Amino acid sequence: MKRTVPLLGLVTTALVALTACGLGATGETESTTTAAKIPDLAPGQQVSIVFESYNYGLAGAWTDTFNALITQFGAEHPNIKVTAQKPQGNSPNPTTDTISSIQSQIVAGNPPDVAQLGFSDLDFTIHQLGAKPLDTLVGKQEVQRNFDGARYPFAPKARTLSDWDGHTYGVPFVLSTPVLYYNASLFEQAGLNPATPPTTWAQVAEAGKAIAEHTGKGGVYIDCLTKSAKDWCFQSMVRSNGGRVISEDRAKLAYADQPVVEVAKMGQQLVASGAMPKLDQKQGYEAFARGEIGMILESSAIQGTFMTGAKGKWDLRSAAMPSFDGKPTIPTNSGAGLHILSNDPAKQRAAWELITFLTSEAAYTKISQGIGYLPLRTGLLDDANGLAAWSKANPLLAPNVAQLDRMEPWISMPGNSYLQIRDGMMEAVESIVFQGKDPQSTLAAAREAGAKLLP
Repeated sequence: MKRTVPLLGLVTTALVALTACGLGATGETESTTTAAKIPDLAPGQQVSIVFESYNYGLAGAWTDTFNALITQFGAEHPNIKVTAQKPQGNSPNPTTDTISSIQSQIVAGNPPDVAQLGFSDLDFTIHQLGAKPLDTLVGKQEVQRNFDGARYPFAPKARTLSDWDGHTYGVPFVLSTPVLYYNASLFEQAGLNPATPPTTWAQVAEAGKAIAEHTGKGGVYIDCLTKSAKDWCFQSMVRSNGGRVISEDRAKLAYADQPVVEVAKMGQQLVASGAMPKLDQKQGYEAFARGEIGMILESSAIQGTFMTGAKGKWDLRSAAMPSFDGKPTIPTNSGAGLHILSNDPAKQRAAWELITFLTSEAAYTKISQGIGYLPLRTGLLDDANGLAAWSKANPLLAPNVAQLDRMEPWISMPGNSYLQIRDGMMEAVESIVFQGKDPQSTLAAAREAGAKLLP
């Protein structure tokens, strides 16, 4: 196992304890083994870097928020010019273009210096895109100093999401855990009590069917069961049902095992009962924003869209991810980390300055207020000069913050064909749920096809 997933809780607990003593993750001092490899920029030294982020391909709050942050960074670092760009590609969802975009630029000899890359791409980002180990580049102590923050540290389980083989290859940046958003107005119309939203998937099925029958609207939409959603949320559902999509040693695909089959079958039954409408991802979250669906399991990245749609029209609320009867939920994270790809020491230093700025208290305040993503420096939520007032006015965030304590990483598939493996799995799930295909045989066929692509 290359990354520290099974020992995540132990690793982060030890990490917090050690950094509190002024030491790195191994207890070694900066002077002995973790001295920075790249020098600081000289006074007045001018450096230009390219920052590639899929947020620039998303209209509205995403682009606006990031433009404001880059402008502020430029004002504070007049010697560093940042050219921000979206991934090169024609997909309506720019997140799907990121890897191919960077690959094309690497072939052309001009990759971006720093890039926002999804956790699903971590294996490939390290082994094929050449992301630099930050603890080697700037020193372990500097990496931990950034995690500790000026005032508020990263949530413990967020610190190691971009770790691999004992190194930190990226700084986790923006993420969410699965949240059950619901339309309290439709609950009331269906004779349900919105003060007690469903806590299990069995209750979701009952409530969804009641909403569909009494209001004529959709009962529930689970974005996690579509290929477009990738597999971050699907992994959470599978883990919460006691399964995995890949073995812990990363040698065997496990998405035809019984816990996974049960998750797909549950989605299929929701559609068959009339509780879940047959919609693609975009149709699903847009329909919920219009007040046409009672519940949706979704990332907080879409929270702003829901708030805009609900304002003055219907009552938007949120709850924790539902559980499978008798089993604890295990939220996995969506989102991305920030990685340095440049080979030039001056650009690497400038890229690190940008990363520390974008993951600072001030930046997370803007990102949370503008987009709705979780502030990974959770202490900001209690700071009167940070996000306290915003948090109080936005109770939708509370379930998401609570789920950080038991979060597990979104696991990337191995090898150069990892996207084909992941997408093949999700195509199978989508066909089971929305086309009524047999769960066991469909997932088994997808697993067999995926196994041939493993390294």
